[in-house]
Amino acid sequence: MKPLSNLDEVLDAAMDLPLEQQEMLIQILKNRIVENRRDEIASDAAVSIAEFQAGRLKVQTAAEAIQELREYLDNPSITDV
Repeated sequence: MKPLSNLDEVLDAAMDLPLEQQEMLIQILKNRIVENRRDEIASDAAVSIAEFQAGRLKVQTAAEAIQELREYLDNPSITDV
């Protein structure tokens, strides 16, 4: 249970900060989370572009993609989607 203990310690330390610094900490964390999400999206996009350029992805219209997704959701045992 070490990670939970570390989180408790961090929360306790944060609560010891003045209110203004707590608000700054919240904003800093939010900004870093947003930046991490952007990095993840950029990485996923780069992988997708590379797979497309390598011919591992098929070109399809939005309607075709939606239909394929609907079929998958109706029958999730299909693995070739």
